[in-house]
Amino acid sequence: QVQLVESGGGLVQAGGSLRLSCAASGSIFSMNVMGWYRQAPGKQRELVATISSGGTTNYADSVKGRFTISREKAKNRMYLQMNSLKPDDTAVYYCNTKTYGDWNYWGQGTQVTVSS
Repeated sequence: QVQLVESGGGLVQAGGSLRLSCAASGSIFSMNVMGWYRQAPGKQRELVATISSGGTTNYADSVKGRFTISREKAKNRMYLQMNSLKPDDTAVYYCNTKTYGDWNYWGQGTQVTVSS
């Protein structure tokens, strides 16, 4: 099993920046793709960005050019640098990993609130 713990959320004004962090523990050797997802009130959870074990990244159109996903394998951590934040970015952000065996693991989420 893999345990994921997010941190770094908070309240920020529009145009500001935040950096989310995800710490992984457990069967980390089994992790393949890692990613960030978010869920706003009344909406479905959606993909924000993913990064493969080889470093290939993928972003939702809504965050391209503003968010950057990165992965620090030596520290078993993943990050999401969020710049030029908008009120529409307000959501609970979840860390996710899919293992080589196709297991899916989620963190508990961290709240990001962007005020206008």
